[in-house]
Amino acid sequence: MRVATAMEKLHYVLHAPQGDTYADLLFTMIERRSKRPPVTYTTFEARDLGKDTAQIFQDAAREAVARFNPQAIIVGASCTAELIQDDPAGLSQAMNLPCPVIPLELPSYQRKENWGAAETFYQIVRNLADKSVMREPREGRSARANILGPTALGFRHRDDLVEIHKILGTLGVEVNLVAPLGATPQDIARIGAADFNIVLYPEIADEVSRWLEKTFDQPAVRTVPIGAGATRSFIADVAELAGADPTPALGDTSLRLPWWSRSVDSTYLTSKRVFIFGDATHAVAAARIAREELGFEVCGLGCYSREFAREVRAEAARCGIEALITDDHLAVEDAIAAVAPELVLGTQMERHIAKRLGIPCAVISAPVHVQDFPARHSPQMGFEGANVIFDTWVHPLVMGLEEHLLTMFRDDFEFADEHGASHLAAHSPRKIADAVVFEAPLVDIPLPALAEAGASGWTDEAERELKKIPFFVRGKARRNTEAFAAAEGRSAIDLETLYDAKAHYAR
Repeated sequence: MRVATAMEKLHYVLHAPQGDTYADLLFTMIERRSKRPPVTYTTFEARDLGKDTAQIFQDAAREAVARFNPQAIIVGASCTAELIQDDPAGLSQAMNLPCPVIPLELPSYQRKENWGAAETFYQIVRNLADKSVMREPREGRSARANILGPTALGFRHRDDLVEIHKILGTLGVEVNLVAPLGATPQDIARIGAADFNIVLYPEIADEVSRWLEKTFDQPAVRTVPIGAGATRSFIADVAELAGADPTPALGDTSLRLPWWSRSVDSTYLTSKRVFIFGDATHAVAAARIAREELGFEVCGLGCYSREFAREVRAEAARCGIEALITDDHLAVEDAIAAVAPELVLGTQMERHIAKRLGIPCAVISAPVHVQDFPARHSPQMGFEGANVIFDTWVHPLVMGLEEHLLTMFRDDFEFADEHGASHLAAHSPRKIADAVVFEAPLVDIPLPALAEAGASGWTDEAERELKKIPFFVRGKARRNTEAFAAAEGRSAIDLETLYDAKAHYAR
């Protein structure tokens, strides 16, 4: 669906029961596209299961071709429709339709979404690419490149393309085509005319690029230009393949990172501990930016794309940690709670987790929320993308410092402690404060001890004193004090116990 909706003059015939027809919601309401996705559903109902559902599919395919007149169609089944085993691929190939038909065999119960998108793109290119296309000699013309990978519903893909076009224009590189986003089946036919390929999103385009390399002898630029350093490497790689001078593109003055390095902000944000999770491309890029460009400490790194686990594990090793490869959001939540970061960079799921724990968070990867499809230009790639990333990551931390100042003056009449952190979850302040754990653990607290300590209770005076501790370490202070009280056998936590615990853990 993401590939079909990204392309032009391509239609998708989806064998699906009533209820699996959610594409309009995704693409018109979330991504805010101005037209509905190019998909025709068979939309069979439960009562149709006693009839010939294969005939329903064939009728829908013929009607779609007659109505939309596409240059090509792709056909497939939703996860529910797979169970009735109508074989849309075989049915469509036997129908002699007047346009190319690309059947998709996507085992929904065995494979994940990015694999399905990559396989769809691969089948489209393999079926439609004209293998007789020959590249023109390079003498007297500019180098040509294919930009591969951007799709519909992609995380900032449209904005990224604007930045990539700027870089290629500065280098004098001509764009042969962009695919899937904006390409037609006829465009795909001339994909072999490019001198090289640019793989922007490996999760979608890596398989295609390797097939093109074998079939058309096209080398590929696989450096993903997310972050200042990676953008410079990307420019150098493209310039080398294009035989161009990289100096004009490297001289872009819009980058704000040098200012950051000299600013007072860098002194109190350097060495912040960050947990990163997402698709492999954005997670690896985020880890490199955090470690090399912003001076953060990467205390956790993982991804849900098992096909790219090797790359993520390699980056985790450079950070001195072990990668987390999983699609279980509960395992990710446990990992975040265990390492107690000061910032979470992740998907929409990690945003929810961070809110529950009261930790600042920024979204760096799909799956995302509607708010991650902004109306403004907001890329992740190129030098402007590096500026956007800087803002996106640093602002939650700065807001945390602001919240600390509000906490310091909570006894003033202008402020009320009952109002929780403005930039975190809309939960009770007490729950947020108790859940927040930003500093490195001071002690391992046995669960039985915590339970016993929790039963002892705090005096009002001790609670008031606890509130003077900055909110981002208050949860750790509370837990350590309760553990100390349990170990000492104290029946209540008063002011003396709080100070004794502080002295104990400060040794």
